[in-house]
Amino acid sequence: MNKLAITIKTIERPGVLSQITNMIALNGINITYTHLFVEKDGAGSIYMELEEVKNVNELVSSVESAEPVIKVEVHRSLNDIYGKRIIIIGGGAQVAQVAMGAISEADRHNIRGERISVDTIPLVGESELAEAVFAVGRLPRVVALVLAGSLMGGKISHAVEKMKKEHDVVVISLSMPGGVTEKADLVVTDPVQAGVMAVMAAADTAILDIKKITGKRF
Repeated sequence: MNKLAITIKTIERPGVLSQITNMIALNGINITYTHLFVEKDGAGSIYMELEEVKNVNELVSSVESAEPVIKVEVHRSLNDIYGKRIIIIGGGAQVAQVAMGAISEADRHNIRGERISVDTIPLVGESELAEAVFAVGRLPRVVALVLAGSLMGGKISHAVEKMKKEHDVVVISLSMPGGVTEKADLVVTDPVQAGVMAVMAAADTAILDIKKITGKRF
């Protein structure tokens, strides 16, 4: 097995993450993703996705031998379980309509073996929306962003432009006043169709080639 995901439950104290990552690095294993949080019982929980794992049992035994470690679990990665992510940001009514299209289309592809999940957040305010767009670049597994509002420009347009330069994310905008429509890959009038097209742009089981229609309005 070259790739796997593990969850390590530990005593919660400073330096534990560094101790474990050093141990994994010494085994020649690359950490591709990690997430650290405190559980309700006060213990630390470290989720990691790893590659170049030559011996799973040896890895688990090595990590379990560390003094702060309580237990280690091996399981499928979040990519295998939840897959690619579609993020929908904007006004509540528009977000709900886009989500309806995206969830219906994702269900069609997931039945065929895809894994596509849909995340939404209704927000109001230029600064709040711009901040949310910037944050998309810090989220794992995002392949498409839908901007669902009635007016977006200014800081939001700048955030979209910067995010697209730094991350490989398809941006779809509803047809609306403001500069965001000039920065998006696609502009779609119908919110339900926008959700459907976001999933089709992400799905391996879809025929849509986003590069062939970039810059168009529908």
